Amino acid sequence: LPRDGASSLPIFDLALIGVGDDGHVGSLYPGREEVLVGDDGAWVLPVAMKHPPSITLSLPIMANAKKVVVAACGVSDKYPQGKSAGMRRAVAADDETLQTFPAVGLRSKATWIMDQAAASKLGSPYV
Repeated sequence: LPRDGASSLPIFDLALIGVGDDGHVGSLYPGREEVLVGDDGAWVLPVAMKHPPSITLSLPIMANAKKVVVAACGVSDKYPQGKSAGMRRAVAADDETLQTFPAVGLRSKATWIMDQAAASKLGSPYV
């Protein structure tokens, strides 16, 4: 993989990332220390809280891709408005942090693709 000259982080051509209602991206969950790993930290992180355990890329690696796309869509009986509340928090809320809603770490870098339900609470500046 090519590397960024300043940070030495690898550069992927595309990072296509899903986002959860709770703001997790990859397996970086709210309230977990992994979301705070910086450019000088590990690139691939263990996720011991899942069973079986898994791995995830760090937020700096996700954000360093040439193109970052975050996709949110779908509705269910449990979430009839889809991920609308979560997408408002991810894209527009000014009181979220990496610890409370990890998806905000991609806010300025990503292109956000949402269906109508997911975008329904964003308002006119975003739709």
